[in-house]
Amino acid sequence: MKYVALVYYDESKMKALTQDEWDALNRECIDCGESLRSRNYMIGGEALLATQAATTLRVRNGKVDITDGPFAETKEQLAGFYLLDVRDLNEAIQAASKIPPARYGSVEIRPVRELQDDNNEGD
Repeated sequence: MKYVALVYYDESKMKALTQDEWDALNRECIDCGESLRSRNYMIGGEALLATQAATTLRVRNGKVDITDGPFAETKEQLAGFYLLDVRDLNEAIQAASKIPPARYGSVEIRPVRELQDDNNEGD
């Protein structure tokens, strides 16, 4: 079963890390990804740039509206994701519990919904 593990943290708190702390955290993330891949749990994943680099797009009544920045102000911002292929939610939780930024924020685990030509469910 596929799950996405969405990594969130408060960007302002992360800016308070020293360069050595930031580099150490990133090395941990690299090691975590390699460990998950070696166990065939991780399909892919990426870190994201800060929300200052975001662009939000909406299409309403055929018109495209583009806004600089994130969709909404939040206490924690989306920092990256891990795409997991595991047996079940318990295995997804075990895998996601190894994601280093969970110490600074949170990791939301959500099942992936496969798109189909018909008979799609909304939840």
